[in-house]
Amino acid sequence: MSWPLRAWVAVVALLLLAPTVIVIPMSFSDSATFKFPPEGFSLRWYERFFSSPAWLASVGNSLKVAVLVAVVATALGTAAALGLDRTRFRGRGAMRGALLSPMIVPIIVVAIAVYAAFLRWHLVGSLAGFVLAHTALAVPFVVVTVTTNLAGYDRTVETASASLGAGPLTTLRSVTLPLLLPGILSGFVFAFVTSFDEVVIALFLQSPTFRTLPVQMYESVSLQTDPTISAAASLVVVVTTGVLLLIQLRGSRSPHGERR
Repeated sequence: MSWPLRAWVAVVALLLLAPTVIVIPMSFSDSATFKFPPEGFSLRWYERFFSSPAWLASVGNSLKVAVLVAVVATALGTAAALGLDRTRFRGRGAMRGALLSPMIVPIIVVAIAVYAAFLRWHLVGSLAGFVLAHTALAVPFVVVTVTTNLAGYDRTVETASASLGAGPLTTLRSVTLPLLLPGILSGFVFAFVTSFDEVVIALFLQSPTFRTLPVQMYESVSLQTDPTISAAASLVVVVTTGVLLLIQLRGSRSPHGERR
């Protein structure tokens, strides 16, 4: 890359990392207000976070929803990607566009539509409501990652499997899915992170007894000045970054454990 392009990339990276560089040190501050740089260091905000029933309940709800969403979205997205890749029918492009539309439509529009429908179906404030709504947002990421894997997929291995007497289900389980595993795992991680970080729809679907971590963080920063949110934000950054790094490290290794 040329030096001007390198400089521009460095500036963009700095802007993206700046909030993290500020929030994490603030989470170790001993001040009762937001202050950067911190004058002293303390673990008081992490102690308050892990001793607060409200914060811990919101973390548990977020993890529960995110895991369920990741499982459901990965199954649906993988099946949709395989179906779109293996079949040819009129309206296939429109079907693909409909599956990817949650990535394009403004999230506030989706949130209002979801709230109106779920209010009638009595799903507001329920685990099922959160899982259904977040799954709709997460499925497109799985479709994209699995479809990308399918672009370099050699279907002759399935023909070879069939010639050896394997049935369609055996071929799918023993040949197709293992070869698509990197894309499936990537989709699983993106689905998990999408659900874990989502706040707009969660604000509409929350109830006094069920709220996720992003909603708890939003209310903490909007209704009161509590530096505990800096500890919560730091934990979210660490969890999401760690999950993404794990899948990147997993994808950068070949099946024999060697670097690609």
